[in-house]
Amino acid sequence: MHTYGYFDSESDSGPGLDLEVGVPRRTRRRKSLSSLARRMLQSVSRQLQMHYKLRPLFILCLSFAFICGLLFLVLFYENIDGFRFLEEIHSEFPEGANQDFKSLRNLVMVAGHAVYTSSSCGKADEENSWFLESYQKHPGQASTLLEHIRTGVKVAAQDDRSLLLFSGGETRKEAGPRSEAQSYWMVAETNNWFGNTEKVRERSLTEEHARDSFENLLFSICRFREITGDYPLNITVVSYDFKEERFADLHRSALRFPRSRFFFVGTPAAPDAVLAAQQGELRVQTSFQRDPYGCDGSLRRKRLARDPFLRTMPYPGGCPELKGLFSYCGAHIYSRRLPWDN
Repeated sequence: MHTYGYFDSESDSGPGLDLEVGVPRRTRRRKSLSSLARRMLQSVSRQLQMHYKLRPLFILCLSFAFICGLLFLVLFYENIDGFRFLEEIHSEFPEGANQDFKSLRNLVMVAGHAVYTSSSCGKADEENSWFLESYQKHPGQASTLLEHIRTGVKVAAQDDRSLLLFSGGETRKEAGPRSEAQSYWMVAETNNWFGNTEKVRERSLTEEHARDSFENLLFSICRFREITGDYPLNITVVSYDFKEERFADLHRSALRFPRSRFFFVGTPAAPDAVLAAQQGELRVQTSFQRDPYGCDGSLRRKRLARDPFLRTMPYPGGCPELKGLFSYCGAHIYSRRLPWDN
């Protein structure tokens, strides 16, 4: 005689019962997700171990390719965060901003060297109208500063698509919170832009935070982006002629700006200052060769000394694509992608 058992289905109270004999039915234990995941990992691990024993070279190559792929993704993500194509940058020109600036393509930067302190801007060719450091106190020094301004205006007047920037911060405590850039702009204004008021005045602005020649160039590029919504196609630097190698080779190379689109216009130093200026220039160039971005040693100390009013730098606020460059310090040239890369 056979006894047949009948089971009820799973109920809210638990597993079913044998309705014939009242014995609880054995149910198969459900496997948790964590248990399944653990078993899958163990299975994959065993498979990899087996393949490694059979094909060790293949597994090593596969692992290497996987690691390289991860590194590529990390580097790509970091670069894309700080770089956008020029077309995208140009389209982000602030709404309501001066649209005349949007058409400008080339940067003319005049590097400041002193602060104008006279109450009369009509005396720019006199040494006592400027605050001069001891090494600058030579007959004719004021005339060389005036010539920088005149030359910058002249270069900008020849190019209707250029933006003229006077660059230089509030670098001298004794001169008060007046910037080199504003000094140069006021002198140009007082001299009626040397006959080029209509051509140049409306596209001449200032960059008022730079503390040395490297910052003159980098900050002016950032300021150009802030004003025009784009980066300069060509750059012309106006400074003393003995500084050409510093700007055209050292600073330009540190920023990796194309040599074919970089120009330098030099003006002479005061006759009595030429020899001392050349000797001092060699020392500065040696420092920048060791420390291209001026992060350490004498270059850093000089920057700190030239910020007596503790100004907060606004950069790279106006040029977010250069965020990595602004935070970089090293003896080697910055290697990540820059907006002017081909």
